[in-house]
Amino acid sequence: MEKQVWKPGAMLNPVPVVMVSCGSISQKTNIITIGWTGTICTIPPMLSISVRKSRFSHALIKDSGKFVVNLVSQPLVRAADWCGVKSGRDFDKFAEMGLTAVKAVTSNCPVIDESPVNIECTVSQIIELGSHDLFIANIDSVSVSQDLIDSSTGAMDLKKANLAAYCHGEYMALGSQIGKFGFSVRKKKKGN
Repeated sequence: MEKQVWKPGAMLNPVPVVMVSCGSISQKTNIITIGWTGTICTIPPMLSISVRKSRFSHALIKDSGKFVVNLVSQPLVRAADWCGVKSGRDFDKFAEMGLTAVKAVTSNCPVIDESPVNIECTVSQIIELGSHDLFIANIDSVSVSQDLIDSSTGAMDLKKANLAAYCHGEYMALGSQIGKFGFSVRKKKKGN
């Protein structure tokens, strides 16, 4: 396969698109759309977000040490895009996008009620990287919409959330399942 060599850049795609809510529900709140986020540890549960130092949310997160990662369903894509291009210095993003700010379970941080999954976090470390700072955080609580829970088994079905992804400047719907963890090594049942 012939390939072209490009200069180094942010080409790891697709990535989850999330709306990070921050600030204090009793004072100033904000939402920042983040494409650079990820799980970094299972035990203890941890994730990271990268935030440009010039962003309004950077100071809110740094000062409080708290934020909430709100997963973006397809109906929330327009709000996610808008919150990613407008500044919280100039707009109340919750009001502008008709989103509901609800107090988080573990802090005074706002949660986006319309998001199907809210992941409450406490910053444990900030690493300065250049244009962005990496906020490494412990996951304190996860709230999941009742619509995603199977009432008979209690299992969560994230496919029902219709989550969106971000791929090189475009928002994408997640596609159909093409495998399942461990399928490549699973033993075949007799008769197959």
